[in-house]
Amino acid sequence: MNKELYSDYNNFAWVYNRHWGSYSKSIVPVLEKLIFPYIPQNGKILDLCCGTGQLANSLTEKGYDVTGIDGSEEMIKFARENAPKANFLIEDARSFDFSTCFNATLSVFDSLNHLMELKELEAVFKNVYSVLNPGGLFLFDLNMEEGFEKQWDKSSFNMVEDDHVCAVRSCYDRDNKIGKFEITIFRQLKVWERTDVTLCQRCYSEVEVVSVLEKTGFKEIEVLDAITDLGLKDVGRTYFLGKRK
Repeated sequence: MNKELYSDYNNFAWVYNRHWGSYSKSIVPVLEKLIFPYIPQNGKILDLCCGTGQLANSLTEKGYDVTGIDGSEEMIKFARENAPKANFLIEDARSFDFSTCFNATLSVFDSLNHLMELKELEAVFKNVYSVLNPGGLFLFDLNMEEGFEKQWDKSSFNMVEDDHVCAVRSCYDRDNKIGKFEITIFRQLKVWERTDVTLCQRCYSEVEVVSVLEKTGFKEIEVLDAITDLGLKDVGRTYFLGKRK
């Protein structure tokens, strides 16, 4: 595991857990529609790029056997605290290899946008396919062009708490399809400490994503808009659902 590769995610983990981690729980109604009816009640679920574990906790509370993986050691540390009934491993989504097979794999909150090349996305899809049972489901979401243009481009906001301050800035390069998210964190420990984090995301087209899913072997692929199809409030977010044959 290349620890340097995940250093920004490690630095981001604390504030992510505090302010963004609970987002993943909001998609439970989506899972109740698209995933839960089609897998055993105590089925095995892989939470891919699990972050700080809030979704994993919601799943274990419903009786599912959950394994979460993330490349960030700090994210996994929080995940183990937030979801004590789940099993967590520090693994890279592009290279993990399990002997265990799963009834479903989930990856939410635009985690896969952090893969900056299409070949990396294909590597993840192949890994997921290899650990799904026949008929197993793969559900993930991505920020699409509309989301980057309306939510990311020239956006900024601040968060001020008693023990920390965060200044967030984002932008979108339309020509290269790259979104950049920069956050400056001031946190009160023994003294006030500053941390600067830069994270990038790649904007993929629906055609690119579906093509790679089909190339990997996934069948019955569905493409669902977060607002019009699923009733969520996420502008420019699309969910993709595929099945292993």
